[in-house]
Amino acid sequence: MKVRFTKMHGAGNDYIYVNTMNYPVDEPGKWAVEWSRFHTGIGSDGLVLIGSSEKGDFSMRIFNADGSEAKMCGNASRCIGKYVYEAGLTAKRDIALDTLSGIRRLHLDVDADNRVNRVTVDMGVPSDIHPLTLGCEAPAHTGIAVSMGNPHLVLFVDRVMEIDLAAVGPRLEHHPHFPDRVNVEFAQVIDARHIRMRVWERGSGVTQACGTGACATAAAAIASGLCERKVEVEMDGGTLQLDWDASTGHILMTGPATKVFDGEIDWNV
Repeated sequence: MKVRFTKMHGAGNDYIYVNTMNYPVDEPGKWAVEWSRFHTGIGSDGLVLIGSSEKGDFSMRIFNADGSEAKMCGNASRCIGKYVYEAGLTAKRDIALDTLSGIRRLHLDVDADNRVNRVTVDMGVPSDIHPLTLGCEAPAHTGIAVSMGNPHLVLFVDRVMEIDLAAVGPRLEHHPHFPDRVNVEFAQVIDARHIRMRVWERGSGVTQACGTGACATAAAAIASGLCERKVEVEMDGGTLQLDWDASTGHILMTGPATKVFDGEIDWNV
């Protein structure tokens, strides 16, 4: 049996997308590992399953490249908005997406050619923001923990491009404060409206971007008085616009969604 998939990326954060309404996927963690391999599979940061939902318009499940399941992914949410609209699965430009972190609402920016180039996602309210002592092995002795429905650890540094992500990221991912591991963001505040960020993602390692990580970084910077409530977060793969609405407490994330190609892969790899 062959499974049809679509390769997409949001600011360089690339995933394999499968419409499970047409191709039910058993053991998704296993296939996330197999298909995400760059030399023997498709190559990606993980596997995203698009499904039906009784609570929203569609559902999302996301599996990291190591097979572990994540609760939420901002970049994948934007790509799902593009996928379902351009595939003709919906004519809505405002979509309720059912995730393990709850309903996320998407607003699609549709151009004159009926293509979705940008998507705004209501990422909800950041919570449990608090400083955390890390120890001498980290590039900064303290970080800021933030929950965006999944756990994040934000470290503000002076020169983010000098951080050895592959060396430092794994140690902090397994910090004892986070028994289920954590996503780690290294951030340099350029000015009150601009942050440069790099990320080590739980279960995937170094990635080009992380939507929930960008939100967590913005929340940590704003809560610390380092940035304004509207800020751009520039990552290795692209830039996202974040707006932490003072009246609702919700963070709105706006950024690109890009289709790379469609393909088929044998079910028995």
